[in-house]
Amino acid sequence: MKKAVFLDRDGVINEVLTGRVKFVNKPEDFYLLPGVPEAIRKLNGHFDYIFVVTNQGGVGLGFLKESELRKIHGHMMKELKKRGAIIHDVAYCPHRPKAGCACRKPGSKMIEDLAKKYNVDLSQSYMVGDTDTDIQAGKRAGTKTVFIGEEESSADAVFPDLFSAADWMIEDAQMH
Repeated sequence: MKKAVFLDRDGVINEVLTGRVKFVNKPEDFYLLPGVPEAIRKLNGHFDYIFVVTNQGGVGLGFLKESELRKIHGHMMKELKKRGAIIHDVAYCPHRPKAGCACRKPGSKMIEDLAKKYNVDLSQSYMVGDTDTDIQAGKRAGTKTVFIGEEESSADAVFPDLFSAADWMIEDAQMH
């Protein structure tokens, strides 16, 4: 079975709620966070897959169309690939925040569906996010969890950014 890293998008890969951008509703609003391409490139060398799992309630709320969201994800993958970093697949929940769907994090359906599709061993994989819902989704799916941010979290590890988290995940994966 394969090992994977599941990454939340907003706040882990790209800027959100910064001086430059509030929400990413078009490709031009997409700004990679510092060190992200390098971190993903590093992870590519040690994990079979890198996935993005993201709640995109803005679709259900009418702030952007699903076709526009796919353009944003295409842009993200292209920008990362230019820097030698590969995202293998993107799963997103387009539903409104309170729609009660199974796919929206803290639900684990997006992670479990990707794991099934790509034959991934979730116990040997990692979910990285910047909110408690990301960590809960990872725990429900059976992954190890990494919180990006400062506040204390129930995650297995806490780091200020993806770049500093990458080395820990690589070392931890080699020990198991």
